[in-house]
Amino acid sequence: MRTNAFGVWIVNLIVLLFAANAYAKDYSDYKICRFNNESRFAYIISKLKDLAMIKQDYEFDIWAKSKSHEVMDVRIHNDILEQFPDCTIIIEDLDAAISETKSSTQEGPFSNSGFQDFFDSSKKPKDIFFNEYRDLDTIYTWLDLLQLSFPNLVTVEWTGQTFEGRDLKALHISTNNVEKNPDKKTIIITGGVHAREWISVSTVCYTIFQLLSRYGQSDTETKFLDHLDFLIIPVFNPDGYVYTWTHDRLWRKNRQQTYFPRCFGIDIDHSFDFQWTGSNNFPCSENYSGESPFEALEAESWDEYVNKVKSEYNIHGYLDFHSYAQEVLYPYGYSCDALPRDLENLLELSYGLSKAIRRKSGKNYHVLSSCEDRGSDLQPGLGSGSALDYMYHHRAYWAFQLKLRDTGNHGFLLPAKYIVPVGEEIYAAVQYFCEFILNPDL
Repeated sequence: MRTNAFGVWIVNLIVLLFAANAYAKDYSDYKICRFNNESRFAYIISKLKDLAMIKQDYEFDIWAKSKSHEVMDVRIHNDILEQFPDCTIIIEDLDAAISETKSSTQEGPFSNSGFQDFFDSSKKPKDIFFNEYRDLDTIYTWLDLLQLSFPNLVTVEWTGQTFEGRDLKALHISTNNVEKNPDKKTIIITGGVHAREWISVSTVCYTIFQLLSRYGQSDTETKFLDHLDFLIIPVFNPDGYVYTWTHDRLWRKNRQQTYFPRCFGIDIDHSFDFQWTGSNNFPCSENYSGESPFEALEAESWDEYVNKVKSEYNIHGYLDFHSYAQEVLYPYGYSCDALPRDLENLLELSYGLSKAIRRKSGKNYHVLSSCEDRGSDLQPGLGSGSALDYMYHHRAYWAFQLKLRDTGNHGFLLPAKYIVPVGEEIYAAVQYFCEFILNPDL
């Protein structure tokens, strides 16, 4: 008993040390600025680059450049704020905003109560899982428990390994109903491509929760799972996601070594081999695309998984969750001159997704081409190599990127109290998407 008590004490000490070191990077010298004059965006970016060349402390980060809202949000060092008089500060205290994303009861990888609180007596998942954001170990254990709770519906599948040796896991939901889904009609849903976008990870998990907990209880979800397969990856960027929990809450890329020893990370969403263009950015850049397509191991593993392991599956739909801006984006991202096939129906579905969200929560999600959101019309190459374009061109008939809440008050640091409201409104869009795909007239 004494040995066991000592072991528990050691575990609790490790948990406390973990919590103390979480989000270690200090952002007290930075604020989030909003610019509204679109004609000056290029000049502002150029000036910020010049200042960053003079002093490394003046590094900046473009959080959003929204065509639909005609704004640009940028993280800027306090010492140079006076050089941008047209800046409106939307987040004054970044460190406080970061703390808001962490629950007061959060204790690191595991809670003292264990995982039994996440499931009821009949082994069905409970929505308590969504009271706060969850770290990678907790999410992966939750996925494994879902497989145990729904052995006839759920398979956790290994899709590859990251640079730091973590597993990439996908959840395959299927009733294996050959009569109702003979062609293996499939929808793919992904989140967490960019590490700091925690709400995208939680929203994918919320979608999983709704599909499984309602199957057999609701005619709608029963129909979805009988007629469709789902391949779902909640955390597309495990290394980066873990890094946001332990070192830097605002880290974006993966954690892969680049040719420059001090700069880690490739932007996974610039690494897919469709219209890939090597960026001219230094490896330290948030948008660094690597030196060749599929250099990001996560993108390479995804290509192998989707096109070889799952080659017999008929991918009808792809939804990629990101944040922030409240937008429904349709292909293409690499160029505003490239017209997607069947544009009329693609737009109809885009506005249908937006309407489903608005009817559920009243929130307005703007519809626009991915190229406009990514700034490809202003700076060619910014939209190249995206997962959206790659999936739409190679496998999925319908493909969209949904940028979740909000529009800037919290940015990437949406407090945990919004997890369920965002999950509910996005799940309404997922339901609409499934109904659209199951329409026999299409």
